[in-house]
Amino acid sequence: MSRITASIVLYNNKIEVVNKAVSSILNNNDSIILYIIDNSPVDDLKKIAFGQRVLYIHNPSNPGFGAAHNIAIDRAIKEGSEYHFVINPDIYFDGDVITPMVNYMESNPDIGSMMPEILYPDGTIQYLPKLLPSPFWILRRKVKYPPNLYKAFVAKYELRDIDPQKVYNAPIISGCFTLLNLQAIKEIGGYDDKYFMYFEDWDLSRRITGKYRTVYFPKVSIYHEYDSGANKSWHLFKIYLKSAFHYFNKWGWIFNKGRKLINAKTLDQFN
Repeated sequence: MSRITASIVLYNNKIEVVNKAVSSILNNNDSIILYIIDNSPVDDLKKIAFGQRVLYIHNPSNPGFGAAHNIAIDRAIKEGSEYHFVINPDIYFDGDVITPMVNYMESNPDIGSMMPEILYPDGTIQYLPKLLPSPFWILRRKVKYPPNLYKAFVAKYELRDIDPQKVYNAPIISGCFTLLNLQAIKEIGGYDDKYFMYFEDWDLSRRITGKYRTVYFPKVSIYHEYDSGANKSWHLFKIYLKSAFHYFNKWGWIFNKGRKLINAKTLDQFN
């Protein structure tokens, strides 16, 4: 079994989009094993599982994003994998992304998870590393008002003014392309199954931060066709709200000493 594994969770995705992600992964590393967990009602996407390095699992019960990735993570651990990539189906990349990330984590075993630089298809940066938010911060991020105050707020919250090539610790890293140290996952556990979608990556980052580092590694880049579904669909927005309530019920709402301490420590590294 490969010491490096990856997983993609699907739900009625466009096959041409998924093929770009699968090809990027398999062409990047000749030993990585890719788990495809398909939450779609039917297994029409099974045709993308080509070759011995792609393991397809049809999972029509659709337990959610994190729960489906947990299926792959649990199997990877049982098979002896050491490093596991959680990958969205709408990403793609060229060049060697996997090896530099694994090598850096291997050289720094205190890292529990890390993400690369994430770019929009036009090459501009997606500001996905974040400080730990309060509920008010989430609201401000959605409303974006008043504009003059919003600009300063979002620059701090999303760490936008940091040197774009600096490797640093970030208490929230995105789940669209995450490298997990499976030794850390054995200790901390995988995704919280209570999140159907949204906030599950924030929750995992928060738990990892308690014992390991969560790192932004912009030495390599991937492209992400970000859709922002919760801003376009009332159904997805309701799921977003439910996940937000679960997150803040779990980690604290307004007064949260732990959140303040973690954010202060994060900002101190830039002084």
